[in-house]
Amino acid sequence: MATTVAAPPSRAATHRYEKGIWSWLTTTDHKKIGQLYLYTSLTWFLVGGIEALIIRTQLYGPNGRLVSADTYNQLFTMHGTTMIFMAIMPLSAAFFNFLIPLQIGARDVAFPRLNAFSYWIFLCGSLFINASWLIHKAPDAGWFSYAPLSTRTFNPGLNMDFWVIGIQILGVSTLAAGFNFITTIINMRAPGMHFMRMPVFTWAAFVTQFQIILAFPILTVAVVFLLFDRFFGTQFYEPAAGADP
Repeated sequence: MATTVAAPPSRAATHRYEKGIWSWLTTTDHKKIGQLYLYTSLTWFLVGGIEALIIRTQLYGPNGRLVSADTYNQLFTMHGTTMIFMAIMPLSAAFFNFLIPLQIGARDVAFPRLNAFSYWIFLCGSLFINASWLIHKAPDAGWFSYAPLSTRTFNPGLNMDFWVIGIQILGVSTLAAGFNFITTIINMRAPGMHFMRMPVFTWAAFVTQFQIILAFPILTVAVVFLLFDRFFGTQFYEPAAGADP
């Protein structure tokens, strides 16, 4: 009895598939990177929404038993972290990437490869933090992670280690994007596109980037101090050693 063997996909079809996937993985086009930011941030927005739904369900009545106290602390911390660092901020980067070059008449951002780097670093950082769920060691000291609650003394597990390292990775991504957008707006405007002729959206993005590059180094230093306290026994947040949390 003759058997029918399915014909392998044509070389042209395989090439088109590989080209399509590969083009997204290696792209430096500001429009595609903007779309990547958009899809990723909306995904994390959905994840954060699910975390909020579980929190609200736990609080629906007294003595909720949906999740344990430890899991609730993890959900509370990860919801805030996800919404701020993985949803809202990347969502703004999506619009900045897509619209700024179009509005100022530039072919792309000033540093296209740095732009791609900032997205993939953001994705790695967000995946790293959320990987803590796999071992039930998600951050649990609040998304603000104030010391001393986040120090090794009061939080000795791996939970806050994920948060400290992940926020550092996300901070690198945000700063890289901020410097890129500032350079783009200053140096890549089309002839005749003076500052006073820029659209209001580009002006808003321009001001926002300065706020980012002024604020994030402070956060970065604070998190580095926390990292050193947790990993190397320093006392940057220990009042007994003269520190001020």
